[in-house]
Amino acid sequence: MAGLSIWHVVIFAIVVILLFGTSKLKNLGKDVGGAVKDFKKSIREEDAENAALKEPRTLEHQSNTDVNSTVKN
Repeated sequence: MAGLSIWHVVIFAIVVILLFGTSKLKNLGKDVGGAVKDFKKSIREEDAENAALKEPRTLEHQSNTDVNSTVKN
């Protein structure tokens, strides 16, 4: 039998809990969850930046930018 039965999974879970303890597993879960949340946040920010770069620029926008750049210099 190549598949895992429910008993294999239960025995594996018991061994993992005995080896690491519930507090370490809880901390590991928090760390992994935080890493996934940060990864998703960075992807959303990057998509927002790329969307802003892909927006077409109008002549009004370009002329305002040119005026602002000459005023700053």
